[in-house]
Amino acid sequence: MNRILTAESPTPQPRNRRGSAGSRLAWAKSFGIVHPPSEFLEMNANARTPAEIEALYQTRLRRYVTALRNERPDCVPVRPFAAEMTAVHCGYTCQEVTHDYRLAFEAVIRCCKDYDWDAAVANMVYVWTGLSQALGLTYYGVPGFDVPPDTGFQYREPDAEHAFMRADEYDALIADPCAFLYETWLPRVSNAIAGPDRPNTARSMQALVKGAMAMLSYFYAFGPQVQRMRTECGTVSAIAGILKAPMDILADKLRGYLGLAEDLIERPTKVRAACEALMPHLYHVALTTSDPSGLVPIGFWMHRGCVPFVSTDDFENIFWPTLRPIITELWRNGRQTLFYAEGNWDAHLDRFAELPERSIVYHVDRGDVRLAHRKLHHKFALSGGIPNFLLAYGTPEQVRACVRDAIRDVGADGGYIVDASAIMQNEVRLENVGAMTDAAREFGVYSGAPTGDLPVRAPADGAERPPPAPELATPPLPPPGVCRTWEQVAPDMPPVSGDSELVRRIWTEVEGFAHMFIWQVLLSF
Repeated sequence: MNRILTAESPTPQPRNRRGSAGSRLAWAKSFGIVHPPSEFLEMNANARTPAEIEALYQTRLRRYVTALRNERPDCVPVRPFAAEMTAVHCGYTCQEVTHDYRLAFEAVIRCCKDYDWDAAVANMVYVWTGLSQALGLTYYGVPGFDVPPDTGFQYREPDAEHAFMRADEYDALIADPCAFLYETWLPRVSNAIAGPDRPNTARSMQALVKGAMAMLSYFYAFGPQVQRMRTECGTVSAIAGILKAPMDILADKLRGYLGLAEDLIERPTKVRAACEALMPHLYHVALTTSDPSGLVPIGFWMHRGCVPFVSTDDFENIFWPTLRPIITELWRNGRQTLFYAEGNWDAHLDRFAELPERSIVYHVDRGDVRLAHRKLHHKFALSGGIPNFLLAYGTPEQVRACVRDAIRDVGADGGYIVDASAIMQNEVRLENVGAMTDAAREFGVYSGAPTGDLPVRAPADGAERPPPAPELATPPLPPPGVCRTWEQVAPDMPPVSGDSELVRRIWTEVEGFAHMFIWQVLLSF
């Protein structure tokens, strides 16, 4: 998702410019999007009973999970990663859906109803700028402040001189990643939070409290949003959890791309050691934020680890060895990973093919979807391959032909999910989004619908599972999940009488909030 720039309140009501269900059908037909009456009932969830919507949800869940496991469902699932496109559909500005996540949630619900999607992301406008401003984060261009209200939020790429982590700070990061993020990184990326070199103030403490409470509010809102998608739309929540590669973290939020490019030449050993120090924490966040049922995959956002951003040697010696164990261990624990391969990762398809069968789903952006099919489809499902430039500048007829050809060439045997090649922002044409769905419904029907239980989520036999990855063993300093261990703090506490294990357990659980907060700021905001 590269966007680079060198208390309770009432449920908000969407300002849909297309009005009622009947007028929306007329609007769709005006663009040549003609749904058969039975399919339009899926679009207009109000016409269905709760039992019918639940039956639709179960059908879509089976369809989606079957495709994720590289098997053949009843038809090709449609799962757009729709961000600011949802705002356009509902008549919102980018500023509105970015600054008020409730509006973004409402826009997703409306689009799930109107476009007949099998699965969708609960909120693909993932950065809530209300939270980022509460923390004083300086690395975002916020709609309405730094960019126009109708422009999506942007990431401010630092130059090498002003990177958020200095070249001589690798040892501090390696020694204790959590301490470095709190003491050095967070004060440096915030204009409100004080670090060791600045006096603490009420504003600084308030920023931390506001940011933490805002994150809690935002994350707790996702459960009801996913439930609304199920009960109001019959739509599956497409992903759960978050993962980024250790080297991408260095390039995205710590050293910046230019700083990392320099480090890969000047201090590659330090880069490798830093990636190794990040691995257990990134794995922990991915696992603990994943779908407990293991049905839908963890979202893995792939940014700058591919050729030509880095050399083949750097991919082979640093990026891949510090990513592969995470993916393998997640699959050993029954969690599939969605490789959202932003850009062109064709040079590395052979490496991805080394992963355990069905452990990933590979999403194609600027790569060759047919090459990915030849290299990976014997082991993994594919998604994407419908170019964003076509959805933005093409015609519905061109989109229709593209979807038809992709299903013919990539999805003929199952294991394919129709989606845009990249996240859909506000440049895509709505009629083309509808045409993509319609074409998938027309050309993506398989004969012989599957029956029985949902496909298995991980190797069925424990003997087939690889051994735990030694690279993810507990490091010598605080292990993933806490910033300080009970053993570290206990000597400074009064003696505990009564149930000391109870005290230790509760202290550790609460301490885990500090770990979750800083790593989610790093990964998600």
